Amino acid sequence: MTAPVRARAGLAALTLVSTLAVLVTLAPAPAQAMTSSADRATALFVVRDRAIDESSGLVRRSRLFVTTNDSGDTGRLFVLNRRGRTVGITHWSDRALDTEALAPAGRHSVWVGDIGDNGKRRTSISVSRVSVGRGQRDVRPRTFRLAYPRGPADAETLIRNPSTGRLYVVTKDAGGGTLYAVPRRPSRTHVNVLRPVGRVLGTATDGAFLPGGRFLVVRNYSQATLYRWPSMTSLGSFSLPGQRQGEGMAASRHGVLFLCSEGVRQPVLRMLLPTPLRRTVEAATPGA
Repeated sequence: MTAPVRARAGLAALTLVSTLAVLVTLAPAPAQAMTSSADRATALFVVRDRAIDESSGLVRRSRLFVTTNDSGDTGRLFVLNRRGRTVGITHWSDRALDTEALAPAGRHSVWVGDIGDNGKRRTSISVSRVSVGRGQRDVRPRTFRLAYPRGPADAETLIRNPSTGRLYVVTKDAGGGTLYAVPRRPSRTHVNVLRPVGRVLGTATDGAFLPGGRFLVVRNYSQATLYRWPSMTSLGSFSLPGQRQGEGMAASRHGVLFLCSEGVRQPVLRMLLPTPLRRTVEAATPGA
């Protein structure tokens, strides 16, 4: 190689290195990976009812828990006590297509998300506010139809902000899901168009706002991410304890999470947010 050629090659290499350095500087920092507290997860109870074989959503109600099977079951909700025994069943629909998620809806009700769509063919999905409690009951809930602005999508996550009462649906996409807002005052007579709000981790199976509504956690089968609300800034991701097919999540005070799984006689797990994330939440939550 001649001297001029070597000079040009050296200049080109220097330019490439400088360009890469600039790109690295401008690239957004990845979400901080947190050390998981999954090793400190404990089994709160084992679900004893063999009719609960595909638990796909979880809501905590004082000392009771509400769950539901996903596609293939009739439209019913199971109320469980702290021993894992079914103490109430609510039949709410015989037309549910793919019930995948639950969210809190006041003291004696839950929101039920008929939002699953593996084939991405549904022109609309729906959410229903269903009253629950001990004993057997049949109810006719208020139901609202929803549609995505850019066509069908699959979803397994329904979240309610405890401060505003507003509902959100999170799509289940391998490359990263989208969190959509339900209109503040949805119509019961027309299809309500969802509004995109932010991006979340891939393959989302459930999520929950923490008390106060300033933070939310979204999970998939093996990990979860804590986001600040409403900026949707990722504060860190952490691994979850091993489950057969972990899908449901509920949240309580002090960074306590409850996790459920598909399968017969599966445990409901209790775990804490990793300490750094829990301290962030406590610092921003008055009275925590």
